[in-house]
Amino acid sequence: MGFKIRKSTIQSVWMLWEKAFALLSHFRGSHTARFGICTVMLKKHRGEAIICEDATVIHKGEWVGEIHLDNGTILKLIQSEGADRAALQTARLLRQSMKQINVAFESQAEFRDVKALMGITLLHRGLIHGLGFEQRQMKPGLFEHITTLYLRLLLSAMHPDGRERIGRRTDKLVPMLLIHSRTSLRNRFAPAANLPC
Repeated sequence: MGFKIRKSTIQSVWMLWEKAFALLSHFRGSHTARFGICTVMLKKHRGEAIICEDATVIHKGEWVGEIHLDNGTILKLIQSEGADRAALQTARLLRQSMKQINVAFESQAEFRDVKALMGITLLHRGLIHGLGFEQRQMKPGLFEHITTLYLRLLLSAMHPDGRERIGRRTDKLVPMLLIHSRTSLRNRFAPAANLPC
């Protein structure tokens, strides 16, 4: 009982932190939009140019959409359905969100100049399976180290097994950069692309 209370307290504190961080993040981008279980924040790419698999080049200063999962919704799913069922439902919700994001890229003026959709996750092996993201290892350095620490703390707070899960899979819990160029997003999620052959 004490463990459950402590875990619930940790999760509540984490969600408060996430809400505060989300509020502050509005000042980092030019536009933020909600798509189902995801939020996309438009911001200018920083750092070296990225060459996508379809030859799209994302230069420093060009617009990208930074995608974030709603961890509050995921936590509620974990608490009500258990970790395994929550993962399956999250994957389905994420696919629905990706379709909505593609529609926004194609129809909304705010997304006209966005070159790509990008995100960072530890759960690249299961959660994004079949969504078509390119996966890149993050460049070693301070940002990669801080991101790894943050995402592992998040997983520890969210997952019922907490630290035990991290301890068993530390070698696999490496943050990956996920990329969908504008073209690859359209090819994967445009309505015509989803029709049966």
